[in-house]
Amino acid sequence: MSETEQILACFTRTAEEFFSVKELKEMFSQKRQLRIKYGVDVTAPYLHIGHAVNLWMMRKLQDFGHKVIFLIGDFTTQIGDPTGKNKTRPVISEEEIEKNTAEFIRQVKMVLRFDNPNLLEIRRNSEWYGSQSTIEFLRLMQMVTHSRLISRDMFQKRIAEEADIYMHELVYPILQGYNSDLTIVGSDQLFNEMLGRFFQERFGQRQQVIITTKVTPGIDGVAKQSKSLDNYIGLGHSPRDKFGRVMKLPDTLILQYFQVYTEVLEPELQEMVDMATADPFEAKKRLATEIVRRYHGDKVAKEERAWFDHTFSRRQVPIDTPMFTPKAKNVQVLELLRQFFGDQKSNSDLRRLIQQGGVILNNEKIIDPMKHLSLANGDVFQVGKRVWFCIKLQ
Repeated sequence: MSETEQILACFTRTAEEFFSVKELKEMFSQKRQLRIKYGVDVTAPYLHIGHAVNLWMMRKLQDFGHKVIFLIGDFTTQIGDPTGKNKTRPVISEEEIEKNTAEFIRQVKMVLRFDNPNLLEIRRNSEWYGSQSTIEFLRLMQMVTHSRLISRDMFQKRIAEEADIYMHELVYPILQGYNSDLTIVGSDQLFNEMLGRFFQERFGQRQQVIITTKVTPGIDGVAKQSKSLDNYIGLGHSPRDKFGRVMKLPDTLILQYFQVYTEVLEPELQEMVDMATADPFEAKKRLATEIVRRYHGDKVAKEERAWFDHTFSRRQVPIDTPMFTPKAKNVQVLELLRQFFGDQKSNSDLRRLIQQGGVILNNEKIIDPMKHLSLANGDVFQVGKRVWFCIKLQ
Protein backbone atom coordinates (compact mmCIF):
# COMPACT_ATOMS: atom_id res chain seq x y z
CA MET A 1 0.00 0.00 0.00
CA SER A 2 1.43 3.41 -0.99
CA GLU A 3 1.96 6.27 1.46
CA THR A 4 -1.06 8.09 0.03
CA GLU A 5 -3.28 5.02 0.38
CA GLN A 6 -2.11 4.41 3.96
CA ILE A 7 -2.82 8.00 5.00
CA LEU A 8 -6.22 8.16 3.30
CA ALA A 9 -7.23 4.81 4.81
CA CYS A 10 -6.31 6.15 8.24
CA PHE A 11 -8.03 9.49 7.71
CA THR A 12 -11.29 8.09 6.37
CA ARG A 13 -12.19 6.85 9.85
CA THR A 14 -12.32 10.31 11.45
CA ALA A 15 -12.62 12.71 8.49
CA GLU A 16 -15.94 14.22 7.47
CA GLU A 17 -15.06 16.12 4.25
CA PHE A 18 -12.02 16.73 2.03
CA PHE A 19 -11.48 19.93 0.03
CA SER A 20 -10.33 18.09 -1.97
CA VAL A 21 -9.10 14.47 -2.18
CA LYS A 22 -7.80 15.09 -5.70
CA GLU A 23 -5.66 18.04 -4.53
CA LEU A 24 -4.38 16.04 -1.58
CA LYS A 25 -3.32 13.16 -3.81
CA GLU A 26 -1.54 15.59 -6.12
CA MET A 27 0.42 17.00 -3.16
CA PHE A 28 1.48 13.54 -2.02
CA SER A 29 2.51 12.59 -5.54
CA GLN A 30 5.09 15.42 -5.52
CA LYS A 31 7.13 13.56 -2.87
CA ARG A 32 7.91 16.74 -0.94
CA GLN A 33 7.50 17.63 2.70
CA LEU A 34 4.07 19.15 3.31
CA ARG A 35 3.39 21.98 5.77
CA ILE A 36 0.31 21.25 7.88
CA LYS A 37 -1.16 24.19 9.74
CA TYR A 38 -2.45 23.65 13.25
CA GLY A 39 -3.82 26.99 14.42
CA VAL A 40 -5.23 27.62 17.89
CA ASP A 41 -6.47 30.66 19.72
CA VAL A 42 -5.43 30.39 23.35
CA THR A 43 -8.57 31.74 24.97
CA ALA A 44 -8.85 28.80 27.37
CA PRO A 45 -5.91 26.54 28.24
CA TYR A 46 -7.43 23.15 27.64
CA LEU A 47 -7.74 20.56 24.90
CA HIS A 48 -10.10 17.60 24.86
CA ILE A 49 -10.12 14.35 22.92
CA GLY A 50 -12.29 16.01 20.27
CA HIS A 51 -9.46 18.45 19.51
CA ALA A 52 -7.05 15.53 19.57
CA VAL A 53 -8.76 13.85 16.60
CA ASN A 54 -7.08 16.47 14.41
CA LEU A 55 -3.81 16.13 16.30
CA TRP A 56 -3.64 12.36 15.78
CA MET A 57 -4.15 12.84 12.04
CA MET A 58 -1.31 15.37 12.03
CA ARG A 59 0.84 12.95 14.05
CA LYS A 60 0.29 10.40 11.29
CA LEU A 61 1.58 12.90 8.75
CA GLN A 62 4.57 13.68 10.97
CA ASP A 63 5.40 9.96 11.05
CA PHE A 64 5.57 10.09 7.24
CA GLY A 65 8.01 13.00 7.41
CA HIS A 66 5.70 16.00 7.03
CA LYS A 67 5.91 19.13 9.17
CA VAL A 68 3.24 20.58 11.47
CA ILE A 69 3.26 24.36 11.86
CA PHE A 70 1.84 24.91 15.33
CA LEU A 71 0.38 28.39 14.84
CA ILE A 72 -0.43 30.08 18.14
CA GLY A 73 -3.04 32.76 17.62
CA ASP A 74 -1.74 35.15 20.25
CA PHE A 75 -2.83 38.13 18.10
CA THR A 76 -6.25 36.75 17.09
CA THR A 77 -6.92 35.60 20.66
CA GLN A 78 -7.17 39.29 21.55
CA ILE A 79 -10.04 39.52 19.06
CA GLY A 80 -11.80 36.24 19.83
CA ASP A 81 -13.10 33.69 17.36
CA PRO A 82 -16.91 34.06 17.29
CA THR A 83 -17.38 30.43 16.20
CA GLY A 84 -20.40 28.95 17.94
CA LYS A 85 -20.86 31.98 20.17
CA ASN A 86 -24.01 34.04 20.56
CA LYS A 87 -22.18 36.83 22.30
CA THR A 88 -18.84 38.57 22.05
CA ARG A 89 -15.89 36.81 23.68
CA PRO A 90 -14.18 38.70 26.51
CA VAL A 91 -10.73 40.15 25.84
CA ILE A 92 -7.96 38.48 27.85
CA SER A 93 -4.62 39.91 28.93
CA GLU A 94 -1.25 39.25 27.30
CA GLU A 95 -0.07 37.65 30.55
CA GLU A 96 -2.96 35.17 30.45
CA ILE A 97 -2.31 34.49 26.75
CA GLU A 98 1.30 33.52 27.59
CA LYS A 99 0.19 31.29 30.44
CA ASN A 100 -2.41 29.59 28.25
CA THR A 101 0.11 29.14 25.44
CA ALA A 102 2.48 27.23 27.73
CA GLU A 103 -0.38 24.98 28.86
CA PHE A 104 -1.46 24.33 25.25
CA ILE A 105 2.05 23.24 24.31
CA ARG A 106 2.22 20.91 27.33
CA GLN A 107 -0.99 19.18 26.28
CA VAL A 108 -0.17 19.05 22.56
CA LYS A 109 3.05 17.19 23.43
CA MET A 110 0.86 14.26 24.44
CA VAL A 111 0.17 13.65 20.74
CA LEU A 112 2.44 15.57 18.36
CA ARG A 113 6.14 14.87 17.93
CA PHE A 114 8.40 17.55 19.41
CA ASP A 115 11.53 15.39 19.17
CA ASN A 116 12.53 16.51 15.67
CA PRO A 117 12.61 20.22 14.65
CA ASN A 118 12.13 19.14 11.04
CA LEU A 119 8.68 17.80 11.94
CA LEU A 120 7.30 20.68 14.01
CA GLU A 121 7.65 24.45 14.01
CA ILE A 122 6.01 26.80 16.51
CA ARG A 123 4.94 30.21 15.20
CA ARG A 124 2.73 33.06 16.45
CA ASN A 125 0.47 35.10 14.20
CA SER A 126 1.53 38.26 16.02
CA GLU A 127 4.79 37.88 14.04
CA TRP A 128 3.06 39.29 10.98
CA TYR A 129 -0.20 40.84 12.18
CA GLY A 130 1.54 42.72 14.99
CA SER A 131 3.56 44.74 12.47
CA GLN A 132 1.07 44.88 9.62
CA SER A 133 0.26 48.42 8.49
CA THR A 134 -3.27 49.73 8.29
CA ILE A 135 -3.05 50.09 4.51
CA GLU A 136 -2.00 46.43 4.15
CA PHE A 137 -4.94 45.32 6.22
CA LEU A 138 -7.36 47.53 4.25
CA ARG A 139 -6.11 46.00 1.01
CA LEU A 140 -6.86 42.59 2.45
CA MET A 141 -10.36 43.70 3.42
CA GLN A 142 -10.97 45.02 -0.09
CA MET A 143 -11.03 41.47 -1.35
CA VAL A 144 -13.98 40.36 0.81
CA THR A 145 -17.56 41.58 0.67
CA HIS A 146 -19.76 42.28 3.67
CA SER A 147 -22.37 39.83 2.37
CA ARG A 148 -19.79 37.04 2.33
CA LEU A 149 -18.80 37.62 5.94
CA ILE A 150 -22.32 38.12 7.25
CA SER A 151 -23.44 34.85 5.67
CA ARG A 152 -21.73 32.94 8.46
CA ASP A 153 -24.29 30.89 10.38
CA MET A 154 -23.61 32.32 13.84
CA PHE A 155 -23.95 35.87 12.49
CA GLN A 156 -27.24 34.99 10.84
CA LYS A 157 -28.43 33.59 14.15
CA ARG A 158 -27.50 36.79 15.95
CA ILE A 159 -29.31 38.86 13.33
CA ALA A 160 -32.43 36.75 13.81
CA GLU A 161 -32.18 37.24 17.57
CA GLU A 162 -31.45 40.98 17.13
CA ALA A 163 -28.14 40.51 18.99
CA ASP A 164 -25.08 42.70 18.40
CA ILE A 165 -22.28 41.82 15.97
CA TYR A 166 -19.08 43.78 16.47
CA MET A 167 -16.75 44.74 13.62
CA HIS A 168 -13.72 42.95 15.10
CA GLU A 169 -15.74 39.71 15.02
CA LEU A 170 -16.59 40.20 11.36
CA VAL A 171 -12.95 40.59 10.37
CA TYR A 172 -11.74 37.59 12.37
CA PRO A 173 -12.02 35.17 9.41
CA ILE A 174 -9.96 37.60 7.30
CA LEU A 175 -7.10 37.18 9.75
CA GLN A 176 -7.14 33.40 9.39
CA GLY A 177 -3.60 32.24 8.50
CA TYR A 178 -3.26 30.89 4.99
CA ASN A 179 0.40 29.92 4.42
CA SER A 180 0.06 26.13 4.48
CA ASP A 181 -0.44 23.12 2.20
CA LEU A 182 -2.96 21.40 4.43
CA THR A 183 -5.09 22.12 7.46
CA ILE A 184 -7.17 19.70 9.54
CA VAL A 185 -10.02 21.27 11.50
CA GLY A 186 -13.39 20.57 13.04
CA SER A 187 -16.31 21.25 10.72
CA ASP A 188 -17.18 24.37 12.75
CA GLN A 189 -13.98 26.02 11.43
CA LEU A 190 -14.74 25.40 7.75
CA PHE A 191 -15.92 28.97 7.07
CA ASN A 192 -12.59 30.45 8.23
CA GLU A 193 -10.49 27.96 6.31
CA MET A 194 -12.46 28.32 3.08
CA LEU A 195 -11.77 32.04 3.30
CA GLY A 196 -8.11 31.08 3.58
CA ARG A 197 -8.40 29.20 0.27
CA PHE A 198 -10.07 32.26 -1.23
CA PHE A 199 -7.17 34.52 -0.23
CA GLN A 200 -4.58 32.04 -1.46
CA GLU A 201 -6.26 31.99 -4.86
CA ARG A 202 -6.32 35.79 -4.99
CA PHE A 203 -2.61 35.95 -4.14
CA GLY A 204 -1.72 33.34 -6.75
CA GLN A 205 -0.74 30.72 -4.17
CA ARG A 206 -1.54 27.02 -4.17
CA GLN A 207 -4.81 26.63 -2.26
CA GLN A 208 -4.53 24.73 0.98
CA VAL A 209 -6.30 21.38 1.25
CA ILE A 210 -8.87 21.34 4.04
CA ILE A 211 -9.89 18.21 5.91
CA THR A 212 -12.78 18.58 8.33
CA THR A 213 -13.20 16.00 11.07
CA LYS A 214 -16.18 14.44 12.78
CA VAL A 215 -17.55 16.26 15.82
CA THR A 216 -19.26 14.06 18.41
CA PRO A 217 -21.56 14.96 21.28
CA GLY A 218 -19.90 15.25 24.66
CA ILE A 219 -20.31 12.73 27.46
CA ASP A 220 -23.72 14.21 28.25
CA GLY A 221 -24.91 12.99 24.85
CA VAL A 222 -26.22 16.44 23.92
CA ALA A 223 -23.83 19.29 23.09
CA LYS A 224 -20.31 18.98 21.68
CA GLN A 225 -17.50 18.71 24.21
CA SER A 226 -17.00 21.91 26.18
CA LYS A 227 -15.24 22.83 29.40
CA SER A 228 -18.04 25.23 30.34
CA LEU A 229 -20.55 22.37 30.13
CA ASP A 230 -18.16 19.93 31.85
CA ASN A 231 -19.12 17.29 29.29
CA TYR A 232 -15.63 16.67 27.94
CA ILE A 233 -12.68 14.32 28.35
CA GLY A 234 -9.63 16.55 28.60
CA LEU A 235 -6.08 15.75 27.59
CA GLY A 236 -5.09 17.35 30.89
CA HIS A 237 -7.36 15.03 32.88
CA SER A 238 -5.61 12.32 34.87
CA PRO A 239 -5.89 8.71 33.62
CA ARG A 240 -8.41 8.02 36.39
CA ASP A 241 -10.52 11.03 35.49
CA LYS A 242 -10.47 10.05 31.81
CA PHE A 243 -11.61 6.53 32.70
CA GLY A 244 -14.38 7.80 34.96
CA ARG A 245 -15.68 10.32 32.47
CA VAL A 246 -15.92 7.69 29.73
CA MET A 247 -18.06 5.60 32.07
CA LYS A 248 -20.64 8.42 32.18
CA LEU A 249 -21.15 8.17 28.41
CA PRO A 250 -24.67 7.32 27.14
CA ASP A 251 -24.83 3.79 25.72
CA THR A 252 -25.88 5.18 22.34
CA LEU A 253 -22.47 6.85 21.86
CA ILE A 254 -20.24 3.87 22.67
CA LEU A 255 -19.61 2.81 19.07
CA GLN A 256 -19.13 6.37 17.83
CA TYR A 257 -16.51 7.01 20.51
CA PHE A 258 -14.73 3.74 19.66
CA GLN A 259 -14.51 4.77 16.03
CA VAL A 260 -13.44 8.38 16.54
CA TYR A 261 -11.36 8.27 19.71
CA THR A 262 -9.54 4.91 19.73
CA GLU A 263 -7.19 2.91 17.54
CA VAL A 264 -9.19 -0.30 17.85
CA LEU A 265 -8.96 -2.08 14.48
CA GLU A 266 -11.98 -2.59 12.24
CA PRO A 267 -12.49 -6.34 13.03
CA GLU A 268 -12.56 -5.50 16.74
CA LEU A 269 -14.97 -2.62 16.11
CA GLN A 270 -17.43 -5.15 14.76
CA GLU A 271 -17.12 -7.11 18.01
CA MET A 272 -17.93 -3.93 19.90
CA VAL A 273 -21.25 -3.70 18.05
CA ASP A 274 -22.42 -6.88 19.76
CA MET A 275 -20.85 -6.00 23.12
CA ALA A 276 -22.42 -2.53 23.19
CA THR A 277 -25.83 -4.16 22.77
CA ALA A 278 -25.39 -7.16 25.06
CA ASP A 279 -23.31 -5.56 27.82
CA PRO A 280 -22.90 -1.77 27.42
CA PHE A 281 -21.27 -1.47 30.88
CA GLU A 282 -18.47 -3.82 29.84
CA ALA A 283 -18.18 -2.10 26.45
CA LYS A 284 -17.69 1.26 28.19
CA LYS A 285 -14.96 -0.20 30.39
CA ARG A 286 -13.22 -1.45 27.26
CA LEU A 287 -13.65 1.98 25.65
CA ALA A 288 -12.27 3.75 28.73
CA THR A 289 -9.27 1.42 28.76
CA GLU A 290 -8.51 2.12 25.09
CA ILE A 291 -8.73 5.89 25.53
CA VAL A 292 -6.45 5.85 28.57
CA ARG A 293 -4.02 3.56 26.71
CA ARG A 294 -3.78 6.01 23.81
CA TYR A 295 -2.63 8.89 26.01
CA HIS A 296 -0.89 7.19 28.94
CA GLY A 297 0.31 3.81 27.71
CA ASP A 298 -0.67 0.17 28.20
CA LYS A 299 0.58 -0.20 31.78
CA VAL A 300 -1.40 2.75 33.10
CA ALA A 301 -4.52 1.67 31.18
CA LYS A 302 -4.41 -1.80 32.78
CA GLU A 303 -3.90 -0.28 36.22
CA GLU A 304 -6.90 2.03 35.83
CA ARG A 305 -9.09 -0.81 34.58
CA ALA A 306 -8.07 -2.95 37.57
CA TRP A 307 -8.72 -0.06 39.97
CA PHE A 308 -12.13 0.60 38.48
CA ASP A 309 -13.11 -3.07 38.60
CA HIS A 310 -11.98 -3.34 42.21
CA THR A 311 -13.82 -0.19 43.25
CA PHE A 312 -16.97 -0.20 41.14
CA SER A 313 -17.49 -3.61 39.57
CA ARG A 314 -20.06 -4.70 42.17
CA ARG A 315 -21.87 -1.46 41.47
CA GLN A 316 -21.97 -0.71 45.18
CA VAL A 317 -20.38 2.68 44.48
CA PRO A 318 -21.97 5.13 42.02
CA ILE A 319 -20.03 5.45 38.76
CA ASP A 320 -20.18 9.24 38.85
CA THR A 321 -18.58 9.44 42.31
CA PRO A 322 -16.62 12.73 42.43
CA MET A 323 -12.87 12.81 43.03
CA PHE A 324 -11.67 14.84 46.03
CA THR A 325 -8.12 15.98 46.79
CA PRO A 326 -7.55 16.69 50.52
CA LYS A 327 -5.02 19.23 51.76
CA ALA A 328 -2.88 16.48 53.33
CA LYS A 329 -2.53 12.71 53.19
CA ASN A 330 -2.61 12.32 56.98
CA VAL A 331 -5.75 13.86 58.44
CA GLN A 332 -8.44 13.38 61.07
CA VAL A 333 -11.82 12.14 59.85
CA LEU A 334 -13.64 15.26 61.08
CA GLU A 335 -11.14 17.57 59.36
CA LEU A 336 -11.41 15.63 56.08
CA LEU A 337 -15.20 15.95 56.05
CA ARG A 338 -14.93 19.64 56.95
CA GLN A 339 -12.70 20.12 53.89
CA PHE A 340 -15.09 18.19 51.66
CA PHE A 341 -18.34 19.85 52.75
CA GLY A 342 -17.02 23.37 53.41
CA ASP A 343 -19.82 25.50 54.87
CA GLN A 344 -22.56 23.03 53.92
CA LYS A 345 -22.45 21.21 57.27
CA SER A 346 -21.50 22.38 60.78
CA ASN A 347 -18.84 20.69 62.91
CA SER A 348 -21.50 19.41 65.30
CA ASP A 349 -23.50 17.88 62.42
CA LEU A 350 -20.40 16.17 61.04
CA ARG A 351 -19.34 14.88 64.49
CA ARG A 352 -22.81 13.48 65.15
CA LEU A 353 -22.90 11.86 61.68
CA ILE A 354 -19.59 10.09 62.35
CA GLN A 355 -20.55 8.92 65.85
CA GLN A 356 -23.83 7.49 64.54
CA GLY A 357 -21.98 5.31 62.00
CA GLY A 358 -22.88 7.42 58.96
CA VAL A 359 -19.35 7.55 57.56
CA ILE A 360 -17.87 4.53 55.76
CA LEU A 361 -14.34 4.21 54.39
CA ASN A 362 -13.78 1.34 51.95
CA ASN A 363 -16.77 -0.58 53.38
CA GLU A 364 -15.71 -0.03 57.03
CA LYS A 365 -17.58 2.28 59.39
CA ILE A 366 -15.72 5.03 61.22
CA ILE A 367 -17.26 6.18 64.52
CA ASP A 368 -14.41 8.22 66.05
CA PRO A 369 -14.36 11.84 64.73
CA MET A 370 -10.73 12.22 65.90
CA LYS A 371 -9.47 9.06 64.19
CA HIS A 372 -6.30 9.73 62.19
CA LEU A 373 -6.29 8.48 58.61
CA SER A 374 -3.44 7.82 56.23
CA LEU A 375 -5.20 8.30 52.92
CA ALA A 376 -4.40 6.50 49.68
CA ASN A 377 -5.43 7.11 46.09
CA GLY A 378 -8.75 5.46 45.42
CA ASP A 379 -10.06 5.44 48.99
CA VAL A 380 -13.86 5.60 48.77
CA PHE A 381 -15.96 7.42 51.38
CA GLN A 382 -19.70 7.16 51.82
CA VAL A 383 -21.31 9.85 53.98
CA GLY A 384 -24.92 9.16 54.82
CA LYS A 385 -26.99 7.36 52.19
CA ARG A 386 -26.40 9.56 49.16
CA VAL A 387 -22.98 11.24 49.35
CA TRP A 388 -19.88 9.53 47.97
CA PHE A 389 -16.40 10.76 47.15
CA CYS A 390 -13.15 9.17 46.07
CA ILE A 391 -9.70 10.29 47.24
CA LYS A 392 -7.25 11.61 44.66
CA LEU A 393 -3.91 12.65 46.14
CA GLN A 394 -1.78 15.34 44.52
